[in-house]
Amino acid sequence: MVEANHTMTREFILTGFTDSLEMKALLFVVFFVIYLITMVGNIGLIILISKEHSLHTPMYIFLGNLALVDSYCACAITPKMLGNFFSEDRIISLYECMAQFYFLCAVETADCFLLAAMAYDRYVAICNPLHYHTMMSKKLCLQMTAGAFVAGNLHSMIHTGLLFRLAFCGSNHINHFYCDILPLYRLSCVDPYVNELVLFVFSGSIQVFTIGCVLISYLYIVCTIFQMKSKEGRIKAFSTCASHFLSVSLYYGSIFFMYIRPNLLEEGDKDIPAAILFTIVVPLLNPFIYSLRNKEVKNVLQKILVRKKIIARNFKQASAVA
Repeated sequence: MVEANHTMTREFILTGFTDSLEMKALLFVVFFVIYLITMVGNIGLIILISKEHSLHTPMYIFLGNLALVDSYCACAITPKMLGNFFSEDRIISLYECMAQFYFLCAVETADCFLLAAMAYDRYVAICNPLHYHTMMSKKLCLQMTAGAFVAGNLHSMIHTGLLFRLAFCGSNHINHFYCDILPLYRLSCVDPYVNELVLFVFSGSIQVFTIGCVLISYLYIVCTIFQMKSKEGRIKAFSTCASHFLSVSLYYGSIFFMYIRPNLLEEGDKDIPAAILFTIVVPLLNPFIYSLRNKEVKNVLQKILVRKKIIARNFKQASAVA
């Protein structure tokens, strides 16, 4: 009946942020710079961890994969968004839209499980330091990492598959800067109740499980820290966990507000600020949060810089002799 009475929509228009040319130019520059910094920061962190043998520990393996996920998130969203600033039509096809959502959902879910795994890693390191290498082996670390990516793809397949039960026959304007699932629900001619229920159940379960892992881990960590007699030990333990807890707070706060809040289908105007936070700001900040607050990463960077200076100096001396 829907197909008989309406022309089915196969293309959407991403309305983006603004129609003002001046604001478009300004936002393009801002987001382009953010995109470059995000990619350089995350890819640089991945290369640093992969090349430096001393960083081949569970903590940094999780961190490297978190940087990889953040890079994928930036690549899934930003290039299309930047192109739309100066595109006259700002069109995205139905299948492009679903593909964009698929990759975004997969990396968001993997991000949640990686943050939970990192919290468990910190719990073992601080609360059971003598058993760290047995409780958090590299094999377990790789299994948890692989599990995060598998869970991300399975979760994404479920929601993307259910999108095919919807029909889009009215307005094709998506009030967003990328193709997300909630704006598609709002445009559907078919009641998205089943999709919304599945989204709430699966996303809610993932949030409850991963946040629960983080909170329980930090509860044990805090209790252990307060039992430490050494003030230096307490400061070091707090410093080790501070960067992870800051990243967790930013990410979970924004994604929880985005997908788990009540009346999410009626409040489309609240999507964009939260989406900017967890798709653009968090991937930008994570490399700096973990690097600038991590002495081991800073020491490795200093060693590399010193090594390069020595090589450059020796090269100059050799050139002068020649």
